Amino acid sequence: MILTEICAYLKNYFQPSGKREDRSYVHIGTFEVTDGRISDIDFLKENQYFRIIDSALNDGVYCNSPEDLKKLKNETFSGAVWEMNVPPDFLKLCEDIKKWSDKNESADSINMSPFVAESFGGYSYSKTNSRVNQSSTGNAVTWHEQFAKRLNAWRKI
Repeated sequence: MILTEICAYLKNYFQPSGKREDRSYVHIGTFEVTDGRISDIDFLKENQYFRIIDSALNDGVYCNSPEDLKKLKNETFSGAVWEMNVPPDFLKLCEDIKKWSDKNESADSINMSPFVAESFGGYSYSKTNSRVNQSSTGNAVTWHEQFAKRLNAWRKI
């Protein structure tokens, strides 16, 4: 669900170009999710990304692929499915963020330790004040900060 989180952070759901004024990329209705399939999504191409809105169990961004559709929970909802046109470069950025997050934002990562320095029993350590481990506030660096320059290219106001 990292793609959902990143799109929300950027306020960018990559609406298809040429469909801005008529909002024809937004499909409103009642949809049924059953065993990894969604009813009435013939408008999506294979492997096209889409966003589900107003679902109790499945709000978020998904790919119209068998692997991703298996993640959906069975339900019937009245809401919207938005077509998306996600660029490959953005998907690569999302992969990079996921890899970095898995490595640096896990509970056992030194980056997530609340301690800047610690000393006990003759042993001591201190984190460097570099952008790798800490933000300028002394807190752990998040993916938002680590990838800020690359994310800004995709940000919507």
